[in-house]
Amino acid sequence: MKHTWMAITLCLAVGATGCAGAPAEIKEDRLTVGKVQGEVKVGMPASQVAELLGSPNIVTTDEKRREVWIYDKVSTDRVDAARSSFAGIIILGADARESSSSQRQRTLTIIIKYDEDKKVRDFAYNYTQF
Repeated sequence: MKHTWMAITLCLAVGATGCAGAPAEIKEDRLTVGKVQGEVKVGMPASQVAELLGSPNIVTTDEKRREVWIYDKVSTDRVDAARSSFAGIIILGADARESSSSQRQRTLTIIIKYDEDKKVRDFAYNYTQF
C-alpha cells in the first residue's frame, strides 16, 4: 500500500512539472501571395508593411538611395509513407516493406521599393512551387 501511494505521488509530481514548463502555442502567420496582393498598397508606410509582413530578409538601397526590402522565403514539405506486411514472422521470418516519399518545395520572393518618405512606391513578387 505504501508503494502505491508513493507511485501515485510521483506520477502527480511529474505530471504537474511537465505541464508547468509547456511552451505557449505560437500561431504562425504565413507570408502568402494573397496577403501581398490583397493588403500591400502603393503609398503604404514602411511601418505598416513591417506589421503586415514582418522583418525582411534583405534591406538595401537603389541608385537614388531609396530603401528596398526583399522577403525571400523557401519551404519544403516532405511526406514519407511506408507499408509493411509481415508473413509468418516467427516461422518464416519474412518481412516485406514498401516505402514512398514525395517532396514539394515552394519559394516566395517579394520586393518592395520605397520612396524618399518611406512609403511603398512599387512592389513585385514571384511564387514558385515544384
